[in-house]
Amino acid sequence: MLTNILSPTQEDLLKRERQWLTDLQVVLAKLGVIKEDQETLSRSIQQLDELFLLVIVGEFNAGKSAFINALLGQQNLLKEGVTPTTAEINILRYGESSQVKIEDARLRVFFEPVEILKQINIVDTPGTNAVIREHQEITEQFVPRSDLVLFITSADRPFTESERQFLTQIKDWGKKVVLVINKIDLFDTEQELDQVCGFVRENGMKLLNTAPEIFPVSARRALKAKHGQPELWATSRFEPLERYIHDTLDESSRLRLKFLNPLGVGDRLVSKYSEVTANRLALLNDDFETLDNLERQLTLYRQDMERDFQFRLADIENILYDMEKRGNAYFDETMRVARIFDLMNKQRIQQEFAAQVVADVPQAIEQKVNELIDWLVNADLKQWHAVMAYLDQRKREYEDRLIGDVGGTFRFDRDHLIDSVGRSAQRVVETYDTSSEAQKIADSARMAVAETAAAEVGAVGLGALIAALASTAAADVTGILAASVVAALGLFVIPARRQTAKKQLADRLADLREQLTTALANQSQRELNRSLDRIHEAVAPYTRFVRAERAKLEETQAELDQAQQMQGRLRAEIERQL
Repeated sequence: MLTNILSPTQEDLLKRERQWLTDLQVVLAKLGVIKEDQETLSRSIQQLDELFLLVIVGEFNAGKSAFINALLGQQNLLKEGVTPTTAEINILRYGESSQVKIEDARLRVFFEPVEILKQINIVDTPGTNAVIREHQEITEQFVPRSDLVLFITSADRPFTESERQFLTQIKDWGKKVVLVINKIDLFDTEQELDQVCGFVRENGMKLLNTAPEIFPVSARRALKAKHGQPELWATSRFEPLERYIHDTLDESSRLRLKFLNPLGVGDRLVSKYSEVTANRLALLNDDFETLDNLERQLTLYRQDMERDFQFRLADIENILYDMEKRGNAYFDETMRVARIFDLMNKQRIQQEFAAQVVADVPQAIEQKVNELIDWLVNADLKQWHAVMAYLDQRKREYEDRLIGDVGGTFRFDRDHLIDSVGRSAQRVVETYDTSSEAQKIADSARMAVAETAAAEVGAVGLGALIAALASTAAADVTGILAASVVAALGLFVIPARRQTAKKQLADRLADLREQLTTALANQSQRELNRSLDRIHEAVAPYTRFVRAERAKLEETQAELDQAQQMQGRLRAEIERQL
């Protein structure tokens, strides 16, 4: 156990590092961390209590198994071949006697009585370019658990494309990497070896962003030297690497790497999920802009509707104003002494008033009202079409924006809500009955006018209601005329009565205008509010999701930033104390 060799200060540092990793697990869980990353983090916590882990990686046929056999001085411990022979992870641990334990289909543990295994465990992995893709996946999953990576490349084909890609992945985990060039016995001259070493050093610097430690060796010669051919030991160049492993990686160095490696894993995951969080927040900011823009559009829609409605009401009012003008002209023409005998014919006056003054006012008003209602209904339907098209465009525009989106249900939930809003709009559009909606508004307007005028009109149309109300003005006029005739004061009374008639007609039509426009305005406002409320109700789940998710992501981002800062402090303490 690692704790058996730690000082109290180091134990406290280990405790705080383990707590940091555990807290990081909780933070990442909020983002729906993928299973593989969660398992990697859990294994890193476990690795803190285990022996130093040396992981051997490289392409198949680079000589990884031969290298391990040479390092341990054991012939045929691990099978060698020119094909992808290692299909599992092989862990080599110290044991009093040689034995093999099969943990599962992918893991075998070799116990060997070799002194170096008392200090470190060694892992042999499948080739990074194995024909069987599963082999490489095994290796990629195991590398994060390592404390030190020995990257074996073959002298005859150093740094292939697959090696470059894999080495980049190792660097992303923050691992210390030592480069081993195997099979140098293939070279005939020192110049050839120097060229390869220079090539590996140059490319290693580019890939790792640091000057790597490089050891050119011949594992085959080293193993032979340890088994009866000592003259090959010098040319194998194996001694500097063994000395590095035995001496350079002393207890203090191993301890430092042991402490630093989980921080590297954690740092990589913090960076990865900080990017995920940033991408989600950026998308949510666009969602907020979408919702704000939609709200602005709805506000403009309301303003446009209210402005246009006033213009349409003015058309209706103008019809009544024209009626009033005709009425005044009729009174001027009719209420004269020269026509005093005509004024005595009440029925005739009523018919003339209806024909010349009322005329087609009921039909004209009803037509304008119907046009207004159709405009209101069609505008409502058009707005739903616009909302549906806008959200559909929004989804298409940003459906590929979630770069680095991993784990969780964020994308599913968001897309589902946008789809839900779109479907709500689609249902409204598909089931919108313009005739029914128009009839509802017309009935409401008619009843509002009828109730205001206290008229019993039953189920008659708005035009019939206007005609009934207009006819009361005619009755009032004929009453005035009859009174003036009966009084026999025509010469003096008729002019005064004419002015009274005009005033009463103006008052009556003003009441009618007020009743009609108020009823239509109230009903129009109710319909406009109902339409906007339905849109807001449809969008509400999406709005709530965006607000709640942004608050959660901002909190998570703050926690990730704190984790990054803590990681930096822990790393500084480890470098200082170990």
